[in-house]
Amino acid sequence: MAEQQVLLEAQGITKQFPGTLALDNVHLTVERGEIHAVMGENGAGKSTLMKVLSGVHQPDAGTIILEGRHIAPGNPRDALMLGISIVHQELSVVPALTVAENIYPGRLPVNALGMVRYGELFNRAADVLQTLDMNVDVRDPVSELSIANQQLVEIAKALSSNCKLLILDEPTSALTEREVEILFALLRKLTATGVGIVYISHKLDEVFKLTNRITVLRDGKYIGTVNTPETTPADVVRMMVGRPLEALYPPKAKQIDAPILEVQSLQLTPHSPANSFTLHKGEVLGIAGLIGSGRTEMARAIFGADAKHTGTISLNGHVLSIHSPTDAIRLGIGYLPEDRKAAGLFLSMAITTNVEAASLPEVTSGGFLNSSKERLLAEKYVRQLDISTPSIEQEVRRLSGGNQQKTLVAKWLAIQPKVLIVDEPTRGVDVGAKSEIHHLLRTLAEQGVGVIMISSELPEVIGMSDRILVMHEGAIAGEVLAAEATEETIIRIASGQDNTHKRKASALE
Repeated sequence: MAEQQVLLEAQGITKQFPGTLALDNVHLTVERGEIHAVMGENGAGKSTLMKVLSGVHQPDAGTIILEGRHIAPGNPRDALMLGISIVHQELSVVPALTVAENIYPGRLPVNALGMVRYGELFNRAADVLQTLDMNVDVRDPVSELSIANQQLVEIAKALSSNCKLLILDEPTSALTEREVEILFALLRKLTATGVGIVYISHKLDEVFKLTNRITVLRDGKYIGTVNTPETTPADVVRMMVGRPLEALYPPKAKQIDAPILEVQSLQLTPHSPANSFTLHKGEVLGIAGLIGSGRTEMARAIFGADAKHTGTISLNGHVLSIHSPTDAIRLGIGYLPEDRKAAGLFLSMAITTNVEAASLPEVTSGGFLNSSKERLLAEKYVRQLDISTPSIEQEVRRLSGGNQQKTLVAKWLAIQPKVLIVDEPTRGVDVGAKSEIHHLLRTLAEQGVGVIMISSELPEVIGMSDRILVMHEGAIAGEVLAAEATEETIIRIASGQDNTHKRKASALE
């Protein structure tokens, strides 16, 4: 690597927290104009390394060299002034403020009286957005923008500070396929100006499509750096988890049993489409579609979390009366929501409390919680799902993303479901935890549970499902057997460009 190409060198970075060696002699070198992925399982040290680079934490040992100069950012503002910016997975925009005010927070141009010079502010912000080809009015409040454009505003904020190194943490987690392509085009444009980009993502397909090099961390240690075109996803997975994952997805069902759940003419509002489908015992039924296509809304209506206008839901041939999630749980239907932090877990409470949350009758005696039953239930699922924790009394917020997701899965396994609906079951978890969750869902299906899996990751939908329903504008627009499915076919149906699968009879119906 030629010396003049090196933008940033982090050498021997070590960071210890009480009881945890988060980083142990870690290295990272980023060239000018490259997109450099940093990958690893949850808890590998990625976030801690990024916080060291961006001034949130100071290292206990090691050096950081930016453009040939030793630097030691003492806080995020120091890092920003040096040219290091970070865009976190959870956006930090202020919805009520304008686009321009979000691009220049704390740096608004003012006159001698301290009054904001809005004309200058709007002109500056417009110039920054022009470099990103963003067609957005800088006077609009950020609350009126799509999530994708809010993310671009975050990037614009970084670029407004003479950004030399841009760190992106899971930037596509809430974006549609089209928005992802727009973001990728922007990032390539930035690298052409010499900006170096550190890209953190669990999505292997994205990393191999976008990046130049990949650095892998495991258990706080540096494992290695590889050129993306010269390696394979299997090689990277092996580096991340320390062992080969023979198959990212388990074998599909060899035999599908009788129908277990039948949904007939389900209509959410008087003007929305009516949807019907059948789920079989032992089947993993995938539901694909663009964000906003109605996948989650349909699942929530089945679970009783949202009211429906008309339609019937039958379990094992019996029509159900579901008016609330409590009714669904009592009948053996579980629903793992897409946002585990907002809707799935009690983050400040213990693993024990979270595991038993949907099955309290199983851990009570005489109307009171039985601590022995609570402990046995939690220990059973911590052991079964291999949840990494020092204690079942550990607060869930202190677990890695993958172990939080496993705890959420444990909560629904504890009700011994007949039907389990999982919405984005592997969002924000690393490849090792993904594989474990995939195999768990398939094991449940093999035990006769009917599994409905909603996912925005098309490789996951195709790899996991026995059959795929594709939604478009609130309606089931097509049905494809997974053996015949391709990403192109699903995208065409999801975008309303393919009607050939609309009335195709499934071999399972």
